[in-house]
Amino acid sequence: MLVRMDEILNRAKKEGYGVVAPNVFNQDTIESAIVAANKMRSPIIIAFGEMVDEGSIFEIGDIVRFYSRRFSEIPIALHLDHGKSYGSAVRAIRAGFTSIMVDGSELPFDENVYLTKEICKMAHAIEISVEAEIGHVGQGVQYDKDRDRGLTSAEEAVKFVEQTDVDCLAVAIGTAHGHYIGSPKLDFKRLETIKKEVNVPLVLHGGSSTGDENLKKAVELGISKVNIATDLLTAGVKCIKDEFNQKKDLSYLDIIEAGAKGYGDMLTHYIRLFGSNNKI
Repeated sequence: MLVRMDEILNRAKKEGYGVVAPNVFNQDTIESAIVAANKMRSPIIIAFGEMVDEGSIFEIGDIVRFYSRRFSEIPIALHLDHGKSYGSAVRAIRAGFTSIMVDGSELPFDENVYLTKEICKMAHAIEISVEAEIGHVGQGVQYDKDRDRGLTSAEEAVKFVEQTDVDCLAVAIGTAHGHYIGSPKLDFKRLETIKKEVNVPLVLHGGSSTGDENLKKAVELGISKVNIATDLLTAGVKCIKDEFNQKKDLSYLDIIEAGAKGYGDMLTHYIRLFGSNNKI
């Protein structure tokens, strides 16, 4: 069943577990994600970034609605990841998304507040939840340069939530998108401070390659949602390669099945790691 993302995260925050937000790209990844959630009896947040293909957002909405009916016991939030504009939010809502991320993290603070506040007004009027980001999570390939540039301050986080009425907040504590150049160094003390000061669920972007120990500790200290993309895709490719090494004559359907299995198995691992299994 399709639900608002804040319904999923408010319970996760209260009970102290984390929910995975896998990035999806097509029917195969959507099916793998929801089948894994069903297997683990876990809520799931299906995240789609419009930057991947602006025109496919309506197709993604249709596919997720189909699987939400097929697996009607599983709480599923359909979430726009890294929406950059008011227009992006409107398109996602028209496509049936139940949650919007406003990514104004590279804007000056006041501009980020203004954009987020305006989208919150519109989205909340029609029962859509909103995530925003304060601080900025950069790219793993520039980790040596970006790691310390955009770390979230607790003071700004409090002001931002108060001024925007946002439902959950993505914070920068030392993660990065994609594979890291160097080793990830998470600022857990910063996370603890933000958790004490901010009253909405917290989100961690750049979960891939961060390491199980780091991610588990982040969830224990207050992260309610963890975005994962690269690790799922990498696991899918590895499964295809392993299958090829065994069979040598894979068909197109074999390749799709192997990729979906690797993606789904890795997602299952993270569901268990963050403790959202058996939470429905």
